[in-house]
Amino acid sequence: MKTITRADVAETIYEEIGLSRKDSNDILDMILDEIVNELSSGNDVKLSSFGTFSLRDKKARAGRNPKTGVEAEICSRRVISFKPSQTMRKIINA
Repeated sequence: MKTITRADVAETIYEEIGLSRKDSNDILDMILDEIVNELSSGNDVKLSSFGTFSLRDKKARAGRNPKTGVEAEICSRRVISFKPSQTMRKIINA
């Protein structure tokens, strides 16, 4: 199983569209920055035919270190969840 990197995506943009490598990298950076900015502002990000990134607030809870058994409190925090679109699910499960 291969892991795709930011550089791989920028290279694909370069090959498919024909922009320079720098322009391809800049476009990818702008897209990712916009997604991060919207999520940090508390907004969900929905990409048609791909999926939805949304924020969830998790409450503080008691946890336990599995090695030592020592209990500790896990602080409340925000987490990002991703729900794939129906189109993506169909492609992956085909």
